[in-house]
Amino acid sequence: MLQGQWIKRGEKVIMNTYSRFPIVLNEGKGTLVRDVDGKEYLDFVGGIAVNTLGYGDEELTEALYDQMKKMMHCSNLYWNMPGIEVAEILIENSVFDKVFFCNSGAEAIEGCIKLARKYGKMVHGEHCYEIITMKQSFHGRTMGAITATGQEKYQKDLNPLLEGIVYAKFNDYESVKDLVSEKTCAILLEPVQGEGGIRPAQREFLKKIRELCTEKDILLIYDEVQCGIGRTGNLFAYQTYEIPPDAIALAKGLGGGFPIGAMMAVEKAVLALKPGDHASTFGGNPLACTAAKVILNALLKQGILKNVKEQGEYLREKLENLKEKYDLVSEVRGIGLIQGVELSVPAGNIINACIEKGLLLVGAGTNVIRFVPPLIVSKAEIDKAVNILEETLKEV
Repeated sequence: MLQGQWIKRGEKVIMNTYSRFPIVLNEGKGTLVRDVDGKEYLDFVGGIAVNTLGYGDEELTEALYDQMKKMMHCSNLYWNMPGIEVAEILIENSVFDKVFFCNSGAEAIEGCIKLARKYGKMVHGEHCYEIITMKQSFHGRTMGAITATGQEKYQKDLNPLLEGIVYAKFNDYESVKDLVSEKTCAILLEPVQGEGGIRPAQREFLKKIRELCTEKDILLIYDEVQCGIGRTGNLFAYQTYEIPPDAIALAKGLGGGFPIGAMMAVEKAVLALKPGDHASTFGGNPLACTAAKVILNALLKQGILKNVKEQGEYLREKLENLKEKYDLVSEVRGIGLIQGVELSVPAGNIINACIEKGLLLVGAGTNVIRFVPPLIVSKAEIDKAVNILEETLKEV
């Protein structure tokens, strides 16, 4: 088997920082992928909410090829047309006034942390630097982002962490309010917690947080790295709740598989940044922005957001049916095509069994199976995925 040979080669040269499944993926089309031995899988991981249009999208591939022939990269000392075009699309379809491009969600979060502290000092003084984040959150792997992450398991052996981050209980307004002081410059949260178990924010919770931030003149920042870019059925998750933040972090689905991240903010926050305050060598390069332009136009003009709403509702209905039939399923939660199934047992063995049957799934915490398929997924593919999961639950 080619697969075993490739894995042995990889183990010799690649750092052991991932608990990888014993699969070497080689190609894909739509929602299907194949490994190097030719086995086919239905992919409900989508690069962990990254492959917005699935695999092998012709328009995306052709656009990248055409741009590659012109120019892959140029310094941010100069302007480039794809970067301007993507920024225009993002601004025209949001409440924000300006965008900063980077390469990943962690970078976008780091930018938001810097923006928040600069805003706090500009408006309230040197003492204003503290950021409130949520327990069970996840914001990335860099030092600032890992400090903002409200899960100790990700912070093990990394002390001392960044000073000035405190943690409130998600969906508990009083827990947040009790932490607000004259030091507070921002509140950072995920509208739908991803790695924390697919936990949507309650609308009343977000509404009160929005009002508190406005009253205190502190920034409300949303991490939409996983739940944004169409995944809830709107371009941005905040539009699903109709409660806008002052700044937002984006990545994952924005490039449809090509690395790109973005920080967006309203004008009052943007004023805290001056030339030289923040930068990213590859951020906003022509190739990445070409990918983002295709993704955004597909979402806004090709009916994909409608598909997310329809298929998300259908997937939720099918998963709720499993909950009615199997005691192992304790809860189903999510919005659109970011759904989670909480089990009464660890999810690992069930996920592994589904993979053996040709369905790629991934966890979100110990007991939760996460469903984040490409946004082009069909009812027939949802039926197939849920049937494989049910077959596995029966065996358990």
